[in-house]
Amino acid sequence: MTRLKEKKQINGLALLLAATYMVSYMTRINYGAVISEIEAVTGISRALLSMAVTGSFITYGAGQIVSGLFGDMFSPKKLVSYGLITSALMNFLIPVCKSPYVMLIVWCINGFAQSFMWPPIVKMMTALLSEEDYKRTTVKVSWGSSFGTIAIYLISPLIISMFGWRAVFLFSAICGTVMIFVWNRFSYDIDADKSTAVRKFKKSETNTFLTPVMICIMAAIILQGMLRDGVTTWMPSYIAQTYNMSNIISILTGVVLPIFSILCFQLASMLYRKTFTNPMMCAGMIFLAGTVSAFALFMISGRNAALSVLLSALLTGCMHGVNLILICMIPSFFKKTGNVSTVSGVLNSCTYVGSAISTYGIASLSEKIGWEFTLFTWILISGAGTVFCLCSVRPWKKRMD
Repeated sequence: MTRLKEKKQINGLALLLAATYMVSYMTRINYGAVISEIEAVTGISRALLSMAVTGSFITYGAGQIVSGLFGDMFSPKKLVSYGLITSALMNFLIPVCKSPYVMLIVWCINGFAQSFMWPPIVKMMTALLSEEDYKRTTVKVSWGSSFGTIAIYLISPLIISMFGWRAVFLFSAICGTVMIFVWNRFSYDIDADKSTAVRKFKKSETNTFLTPVMICIMAAIILQGMLRDGVTTWMPSYIAQTYNMSNIISILTGVVLPIFSILCFQLASMLYRKTFTNPMMCAGMIFLAGTVSAFALFMISGRNAALSVLLSALLTGCMHGVNLILICMIPSFFKKTGNVSTVSGVLNSCTYVGSAISTYGIASLSEKIGWEFTLFTWILISGAGTVFCLCSVRPWKKRMD
């Protein structure tokens, strides 16, 4: 298929993909957004409820690899459509689940369905856009995750106060259903050469992920996933417990996080295009800013609620910036091999290895040891990510030369 050249077409594609990604977030992070309310209403422990979030991260991460391979072999339009359909159905089912173990099963299926979004979307963008248009459009599409998060954290308290937490999932399911029709009406159908994609992967990319620089990249991605999703999921609980706020008010504080992530997306894109053209240097500098934010949060915890929310937002915003560089920009370097979707899927799966570890880990640490030590681990995680990225600057440059 020919590349899009008209600005109207490129902007239309960006809008469609951003809206799709936004709805995918609304049907995925809603559980984490209302988990404190579910805990309060049902009396089920935080650790038991967090199993569903952890399980969905695991299936989402594993599904990224499958989705990445399929994205190079089959129509991205169909893969995204199947993911949306399944996710909407799982959101309709969650409100009738009585047991946390049934919730676990349903949300694990949802996690796997959600994995059929990002790699096919990346494949579609690389097929339809020039290199420069890809960089700009990727940032705009990434906004979808932030807008989806803002929507859920703004609307959830209102829905909870009127109808209860179950209605949040019904609302998300309806949004997903509407998006299915919009996607199938306006998205592009990209043909994939199945045999070429598989052959190229086997010949030239089998050992791609076993090189030292790629191992460091994947380790850094795991660490940013631990902070990005772990802090996002449990920040409302941290605020509620540390500053004795109601669950509804603490959920509302979650709106601040995606607002910062949008700003950090823009800043990271600007730094990458104009200052740190080596993606590892750029990611390392953003990780360093996250480390400073985590340290400041640790130092002022328990003293000022507004500042704690602000620093949490800055920390997660930095991790979104790292995510943009390592997961959105790096796959485009593999365009010539024809395995953009595969690389995107594998790298994105690393995020959710970290997410699965931290979502359950933060719940356990905060319950057994307390929030002070939990916050200290965030400094260590962000610091380690900084080291992995900065140590990869020269190896990445040699690899690309």
